[in-house]
Amino acid sequence: MLFQSPTIHVRNCTKCRVGVWIQFTASISSLKVAWRKDPKLDQAIENDKQWRRCARVVKEVLNEPGQVIPLRYLEKRRERLRLLISIKNFLSRNPGLLDTYFDRIKPKSEPVKFLRASNGLRRFLEEERRIIQENELLIVAKLCKLLMISKDKVISADKLVHVKREFGLPNDFLVNLVPKYPEYFRLSGSPGEGQSFLELVSWNPEFAKSVIERRAEEEARATGIRVRPSFNVKLPPGFFLTKEMREWVRDWMELDYISPYVDVSHLDQASPEMEKRTVGVFHELLSLSLFKRVPVPILGKFTEEYRFSNAFSSVFTRHSGIFYLSLKGGIKTAMLREAYKDDELIDCDPLVEIKDRFLELLAAGHRERAEQLKSQTEAVQEGMQMMARAEKLWSEKEAVQKGMEMIARAEPLRLQKEAIQKDMEMIAMRIDELDEPDFGEKF
Repeated sequence: MLFQSPTIHVRNCTKCRVGVWIQFTASISSLKVAWRKDPKLDQAIENDKQWRRCARVVKEVLNEPGQVIPLRYLEKRRERLRLLISIKNFLSRNPGLLDTYFDRIKPKSEPVKFLRASNGLRRFLEEERRIIQENELLIVAKLCKLLMISKDKVISADKLVHVKREFGLPNDFLVNLVPKYPEYFRLSGSPGEGQSFLELVSWNPEFAKSVIERRAEEEARATGIRVRPSFNVKLPPGFFLTKEMREWVRDWMELDYISPYVDVSHLDQASPEMEKRTVGVFHELLSLSLFKRVPVPILGKFTEEYRFSNAFSSVFTRHSGIFYLSLKGGIKTAMLREAYKDDELIDCDPLVEIKDRFLELLAAGHRERAEQLKSQTEAVQEGMQMMARAEKLWSEKEAVQKGMEMIARAEPLRLQKEAIQKDMEMIAMRIDELDEPDFGEKF
């Protein structure tokens, strides 16, 4: 190893002080803090469910040879993709992600539907590559920091591959990124076989400053007053601490901040200083993560490398003013409180722009679907209006026809009436003729 991390030295305590710390240490594991639900932070996780579901489906297609897959094959993977609707319905609800076309699985088989990336998705993938290239130094710094925090400055490559999504590492970082920076990284073994490791080659002092320390330095420069590095503690509304817990937190906050980048191999795992350092490590890991939250099972994979205790997850409830332990979706997720305002992430990593671009792609597809539904609705409404007009015209036509039929039936009666009237007139005339006296014969 070509470097050595700084070592923290704990000041010698008086006999009385030692007694206090022994009591303090013994009480750490016995302190219990009731978990309290935070609906707003839970909603932050809920807000991401839709686009993450779409991303899983897209990733499944892009990982196939030629980046194409028969639709019926993808349909069979719905359970693994945690997709509750059929692929056909998924495509109709999210147009613009994948295109369908017909092809043969085998040369002599019948053509079936295949899926491939749409033009819009391909443009997004190009944009993703651009964002990653622009932030390459940030990604290198993240990777260095993850190694620098670890006990031996070396981490299993397979573990890093498993957490690449949480920290915004590109899919091919072991193949294309690591070899570009031999001054920082050394890869041994073959990734994917469980025996490969990524080792830190050199120590960069600029990378060895935590978010807490940088924030204190910025405040000191702004105010001209030396600022002690400390955690932002903000208890959620309605949260209550017992008197014993309040006293414990007060004493714990008075301890000096211990950077996650210093050597603490000489510290007792159950000491209050180690508790302070553990909280600092979690704070830094969550700060390095893309969305300032990481599932607890993923953090648990690094128990040995980062010297976490077996019951490390209790730290998140014990320090509820710094962290929140969400149970959303049946998965424990550690979240950094200071990074959120209500359900919105306010401390955004530059690589979050990739998510924003993906959301724009989804929004464009949803607008297209909304326009199609609007056009279909308008066509249906227009058809119904035409049917109503036709019905009206048909009713009018029927009325005219009935009128004509009545006229037709009335015409013979009219003729009969006229004939009768004529007959009556002739009879009347005849009667008049009969009633006139014949004066010629008389005289």
